[in-house]
Amino acid sequence: MEKPGKTISIEEKVKCKVPFGTVSITEQARKLINTALDTTFVTNGKYVKEFEERFAKIFGVKYAVAVSSGTDADALSCATLYDFGAQRGDEIIIPALTFIATANSVFQAGFKPVFVDVERETLNISPDKIEAAITPRTRALMPVHLMGKPAEMDKIRAIAKKHDLRIIEDAAEAHGAEYKGEKIGTMGDMAAFSLYAAHIITTIEGGIVITDNPDIHRALVSLRNHGIENKFDFKRIGFSAKMNEIEAAVGIGNTEIFEEILAKRRKNLLYLIDQFKPFDEYLITLKEADHEKIGPHAFSIIVRQDAPFSKEEFVRYIESKGVDSRNLFYSIPTQCPSYAFLGHKTGDFPEAEYCSDNGTHIGIHQHIESDQLDYVAEVVRDFIKEKIS
Repeated sequence: MEKPGKTISIEEKVKCKVPFGTVSITEQARKLINTALDTTFVTNGKYVKEFEERFAKIFGVKYAVAVSSGTDADALSCATLYDFGAQRGDEIIIPALTFIATANSVFQAGFKPVFVDVERETLNISPDKIEAAITPRTRALMPVHLMGKPAEMDKIRAIAKKHDLRIIEDAAEAHGAEYKGEKIGTMGDMAAFSLYAAHIITTIEGGIVITDNPDIHRALVSLRNHGIENKFDFKRIGFSAKMNEIEAAVGIGNTEIFEEILAKRRKNLLYLIDQFKPFDEYLITLKEADHEKIGPHAFSIIVRQDAPFSKEEFVRYIESKGVDSRNLFYSIPTQCPSYAFLGHKTGDFPEAEYCSDNGTHIGIHQHIESDQLDYVAEVVRDFIKEKIS
């Protein structure tokens, strides 16, 4: 029943049919939140430590450092490079197509992002274009596993080894993903995850970095708290990026149901991949190769070049039918005005630009059921039928 005095429009009701994101908050988490509030000590306490230990165990690594956002997880990861000889203004290579936080975090840590184009079919950084972007000031490669689809880590690791570069995995959207039997997040020197509400493990807001390197771990713990070591020694130029106990409580609850959420999302992903096969002539959609397991964040859809309709027409139609969507990010160096000062021009990153101009993504989260996915497929089928008739 609607609350007295509140009117919900027809548009809002339609919009709710297939929502983009969700949050799972367990009963355990609710109890822990109340306990944390009763203690009156709600920042970076025992629940944060417990959440870190649980997260590290899931990925089979020695260390996890919880922070206040996925952006901070990226930024602190970058800032650890100073402990290994990097200087301000040095370069970190990232894909041109990613969420803006990847590039912003590089700048926030005092480095310069150097962009490399992506592959249209995978959305991930093109390994064959990385070496051309490496300069004497390059200090790290930062592949992003977009939509939870693993980047080509064999080639990326070989390049990093050849040029003595660190690897920072931006695994923000890739909880539970695997590449050739290895867990995404364990294939570089460190990996940064977002724990924002839309992700598989969430603290509502938050981020976390995992590593097996004790020196990186020590730097991360210092960096998240103003660069402090010991009780009050300021050893680094740090951040204020601590996680609080309430967020950690939500995260602890999510670690308990991680496998359940992952399995449901993967079931939804594989089902939708199958449902979209008849549309392959017109749409490029997320696919899973034999050597990988996607840790599903969302389902990407790119309108093919010769399709008889535009991305705008497609999105307008599915949104009108209640299928919520988001743009497929942007080519940061050429489509984000805040990065115009770097001097890139339209056409410098053609694949990233194409994906952005012609791509969208929709939800496949754990609270979406198969009948809703059938509805999505029906909506797309009706749209295409209308356009080709």
